[in-house]
Amino acid sequence: MKAVVYEGPRHVSVTTVPDARIERHTDVLVRVTTTNICGSDLHMYEGRTDFEPGRVLGHENLGEVVEIGDAVDRVKVGDMVCLPFNISCGFCANCEQGLTAFCLTTNPTPGLAGAAYGYADMGPYNGGQAELLRVPYGDYNCLVLPEDARERQTDYVMLADVWPTGWHATMLACVQPGDTVVVYGAGPVGLMAAYSALLRNASGVMVIDHHPDRLAKAEEIGAIPIDDSRASPVDQILELTQGMGADRGCECVGFQAHDPEGAEHPNMTLNNLVRSVKFTGNIAVVGLFLAHDPGGRNDLYKRGQVAIDYGTFWSKGQTMSTGQCNVKNYNRQLCSLIHEAGARPSWIVSQELGLDDAPKAYAHFDARDKGWTKVVLHPNGAA
Repeated sequence: MKAVVYEGPRHVSVTTVPDARIERHTDVLVRVTTTNICGSDLHMYEGRTDFEPGRVLGHENLGEVVEIGDAVDRVKVGDMVCLPFNISCGFCANCEQGLTAFCLTTNPTPGLAGAAYGYADMGPYNGGQAELLRVPYGDYNCLVLPEDARERQTDYVMLADVWPTGWHATMLACVQPGDTVVVYGAGPVGLMAAYSALLRNASGVMVIDHHPDRLAKAEEIGAIPIDDSRASPVDQILELTQGMGADRGCECVGFQAHDPEGAEHPNMTLNNLVRSVKFTGNIAVVGLFLAHDPGGRNDLYKRGQVAIDYGTFWSKGQTMSTGQCNVKNYNRQLCSLIHEAGARPSWIVSQELGLDDAPKAYAHFDARDKGWTKVVLHPNGAA
């Protein structure tokens, strides 16, 4: 099969690899029809993780079931399914509590919890930027989609990661109707967090970035775009909130946060949130932070540590919650919002391309080139 393979920093290729196949009786084999390039893929693409050359990328996947293992009885051949990026068993102590991002059985590396497709340090599983994908524990991990799935794949594929992660940010931040919310980052996850906050009836959502095209996407849904290249984002938020700060805040950038001049500051968005969220406010951190970062610009960052203004955080009585999204907690409910209520998360999509275009797409998306906000690939031709 053809697949997008990591070759080394800023080098991916589309090459032929052995076909994905059924390996256990509980597996499902999916012909991938739609798969996304995620911002998390860029950390691996840039060589900032331990992702091994030769592995297949891609953890936001949707497709048609073409084969099932002997022990699979719910999922059927021909079903259109979306796969949570979390690979989880469904029966360990964490999965039974809904903490599927921290499954205790699917990652064989000692001392680690949680597995994913084509993702550094999250098990040996290949990704879905390929023609076929093996899905472990298929009955548990496959979200069987409604009858309109073939026609609306760019909506439903967002259920694999990016929309549940944005929704997760609003849940961790305890967003309530009438709240003001500030979102740092207008990348795909930040845009989905803003979308989610508005769906949860926030009274005002402010989105911070310095890429005009991404801020324009935020403005399309009624969020307030704030360009941090024009003035301090904290000052702009305080001005919009009568000096009080936002009720809730969402960090959707991660350890590779850059200032408008292009310098990297892993702690920048965290400290800006502490300063721009009100006393006793809630902060959610869903941007990716690593336990170790060989590419960090100093010894602190190389150890995965950041300098946070803890005294200010403590004195303001704020609450900060974090962690990868447990996609299965949200994907069925969000699927209903698409199918029954007319939600359109595909509004963030900027390009739909074939698998052979993946190297070009990675380069443009990584460079944050104008107009490259969310890339969708179709490994088996047109959707």
